[in-house]
Amino acid sequence: MISEKIINLGCITCLLIFSLVAHYMDEPYFVTLATRITIFAMAAIGLNLVLGFGNLISLGHAAFFGFGGYISGILATHAFNSEPIFEWPLIFSGSSNLIVIWVLTALLCSALALVIGFFCLRTTGVYFIMITLAFAQMIYYFAISWPSYGGEDGLSIFIRSSLFNINTMNGMNFFLICFFWLGLSLYLTSRIIQSPFGLALRASRYNLDRVKSVGITPFRIQLLAFVISGVITGIAGSLYADLNRFVSPSSLSWQMSGELIVFIIIGGVGYIYGPLIGAIFFVTFEQIFGSYSEHWQVFLGLLIILTILFARGGLIGFLSRSRDYE
Repeated sequence: MISEKIINLGCITCLLIFSLVAHYMDEPYFVTLATRITIFAMAAIGLNLVLGFGNLISLGHAAFFGFGGYISGILATHAFNSEPIFEWPLIFSGSSNLIVIWVLTALLCSALALVIGFFCLRTTGVYFIMITLAFAQMIYYFAISWPSYGGEDGLSIFIRSSLFNINTMNGMNFFLICFFWLGLSLYLTSRIIQSPFGLALRASRYNLDRVKSVGITPFRIQLLAFVISGVITGIAGSLYADLNRFVSPSSLSWQMSGELIVFIIIGGVGYIYGPLIGAIFFVTFEQIFGSYSEHWQVFLGLLIILTILFARGGLIGFLSRSRDYE
């Protein structure tokens, strides 16, 4: 069997090498494909923090992904048109600066996650799944009925956001920015899971009563994890909107939440690098089989069924017997 650490290192190295080779061979499409994988993996890493390590199955994480995208799109649109978003108590005309966008995305997504988590975490099991889905659908239908920002047609972004003197219109430069965020998300998740906070989060997935008996409040642990998860997924959504220079209500739909869960299942639930491996496999599978048939999801469905029946640890669990975190 292959060591889990070798699998992890191999996947992230291959992703970087693939993008570099595509760049030097002047294949911008494949650079964009690598960027898309990177962003999807980051979004799923955020979800995996609560799903894989906290056993909180959220069908509403698209709310944070799409919300982050709309924050980026609205700020960039107002900056492009030189129109204020609001004039009182402070005039603010939007921004195309990535630092400003990321900071606002983190703050607003954390606030949204705090509100959603505060209500949803008072439920468990199927009720938690359904209430997270309900919150996400509320935001989805709100976006559809918001004509100022495109409604159901979505919002076009006419400028690529800036970061210092880096040319973000260059596909490779933007990939490296996204790759930095991916690495940071993996590192932060690893540190969180190895910390006492992570130990309490993992313990809460098995027995809440025992966690309470040692003086820990599971609700606070889970709520903080939910907020961190929402921020990571929200920033990924902001990057995705900037990549496409377009954001639409589809990024808020339950199908997007489902795709993030699929990435985790394929890669390995509860593995830090599982979402990355799942995103690589999913996008590659889509590119190969999607070119032959528009019904490629049928084959993906069969693969998911086989994974659940015979490889519950996903690709990482199938290829490796070791597991760093249990």
